Amino acid sequence: MNKMKFITAAKDVINLEIKGLQQLKKNLNNSFNKAIIEIARCQSKVILCGVGKSGLIASKIAATLASVGTPSFYLSASEASHGDLGMISKKDILILISNSGETIELKNIIQYANRNKILLIGIVSKKNSVLYKASDIKILIPKVIEAGGIVPTSSTTVQLAVGDALAIVTMQYKKFGKLDFKKLHPAGNLGSQLRTVEDIMITGKKIPFVNENTLMSKALNILNEKKLGILIVQNKKKITRGIITDGQIRRFNKKNLNIQPMKVKQIMTKNPIGVEKNELAAKALSLMNSKKITSLHVFSGKNKFKTIGVLHIHDILRSNIS
Repeated sequence: MNKMKFITAAKDVINLEIKGLQQLKKNLNNSFNKAIIEIARCQSKVILCGVGKSGLIASKIAATLASVGTPSFYLSASEASHGDLGMISKKDILILISNSGETIELKNIIQYANRNKILLIGIVSKKNSVLYKASDIKILIPKVIEAGGIVPTSSTTVQLAVGDALAIVTMQYKKFGKLDFKKLHPAGNLGSQLRTVEDIMITGKKIPFVNENTLMSKALNILNEKKLGILIVQNKKKITRGIITDGQIRRFNKKNLNIQPMKVKQIMTKNPIGVEKNELAAKALSLMNSKKITSLHVFSGKNKFKTIGVLHIHDILRSNIS
């Protein structure tokens, strides 16, 4: 083949797969709705199985489902017939993927599911196949032309798209959000960017609290002891009234004012800027940058003047959040 024709041939492959996906869009019906509801309601595990290339697709779909809050795993069809059927319980949902629906290795699993009344979802392209007839929920995918004529390509692209759709729509139906996603993805850059204020804030005795009527001479000792560069000012009811920063103190010193005999409330900035504990740390950093500050007091829910933590810009940067 002439090199100039490589890209043309590649585009032919992609066009065939696009055509398969377009056909898939037209094929989706109420069976897809039923599958979503059953997967979302599942109180046990979703088990996926396929053979050959369909098996690889099944493995990927299982991983995607698990990553968005639906406990799932891939079951080897060959190993299932040698004892691994014991991994399937009656409360599980079984999703079998087969283009033809006649794959020999799947027949033992189909029989086991039907005999034990295990919900079976079949993803298949042939209506008269064993898998289609045996499935409780039948997701019929289109018969497509494989790129190259014989290699599973267009069909596996369609299978993968159905699996992705099942995973994402189930996620949306279950209202699985960013905070849920973060719990399952703690590592790597994605995990860092999904960390919340609560994950990295300073809490407990490390918070530099000071009463509003405390003399600044004592407050300065607390400021130096806590080494955060700020003081959170409270009244006797533990309600946050204000904040004092080392920057404020430096400005007073430049004016040659003796602040030591003054009370904290005479120095503080009232109504400090705060952030809710479940806010993304990346958004807290953006708030700091826009307000040109280095610290935020942290509150929970609607209790905006009840400080439960302090977030410093250094803690955010140390967590590789940008």
